[in-house]
Amino acid sequence: MSTRKKIGLALSAGAARGLAHIGVLHVLQREGIPIDLIAGTSAGAVIGAIYASRGDASRMKREALAISWKTRAGLLDPSLPRSGLIKGKRIESLFKRYIGGNLTFGELKIPFACLATDIDSGEEIVIREGPVTKALRASIAIPAIFTVAERDGRYLVDGGLTTPVPVNVARDMGAEVVIAVNVTPQVTDRNIRQTEKRARKPKEPGIFYVITQSIYISTYCLAQGNLQNADIVIEPAVGHIGAGDFTRIKDLVRLGEEAALKAIPEIKRKI
Repeated sequence: MSTRKKIGLALSAGAARGLAHIGVLHVLQREGIPIDLIAGTSAGAVIGAIYASRGDASRMKREALAISWKTRAGLLDPSLPRSGLIKGKRIESLFKRYIGGNLTFGELKIPFACLATDIDSGEEIVIREGPVTKALRASIAIPAIFTVAERDGRYLVDGGLTTPVPVNVARDMGAEVVIAVNVTPQVTDRNIRQTEKRARKPKEPGIFYVITQSIYISTYCLAQGNLQNADIVIEPAVGHIGAGDFTRIKDLVRLGEEAALKAIPEIKRKI
């Protein structure tokens, strides 16, 4: 009797670039690669949770491609500046719509964990219980952009500050083979894109760019360390697309599919 290895998926942070995770999942499912557990950070947590609740990447792809500009624009609910500029209540409501209401981690079809960061201690926080949407709200809380999320007396922000690619978390959950998907590109890739834009018309960077770029510089370095313990690494070529560019959904999904297809032979050898 043959037994296969338990396969875990570690999905990285990456804001809009995280939509490439949908393309990766679509190819893995189409190629018959089983996913036994998922760990995700920030955007990777959102995509991972939706997949863990449904197990249907084709549906995720269809719904992502159908998201309208009006829906995207309506997700921002400005806050009087205290801990962040955006409350995130509307985004949390969107999570409920795609995940299926107030599901708890125990009700998901696939074991799932998401990552956040304690803003006071700097500690990595692994969340595996309670309402899934509340956990996702903490995992995506980019400092100064989103208000902090409160959980069990702690104030939490984006998990990418400590663990942008949660490979070790997937390993701790029992994965024998960890497939890591990293959509945090090299800073130089982003700089090329920004240099091209500024060559056309020099412009002082805005506050969102300054905050996110500062975070991504450190996130990229952390991600490289996280990836060392992965068995397979999939890195969609998304560096030319801005972290806040949610207009490129089709391109991001396609890039995820292309990267996953290249990795299929290696995945099949290792499982």
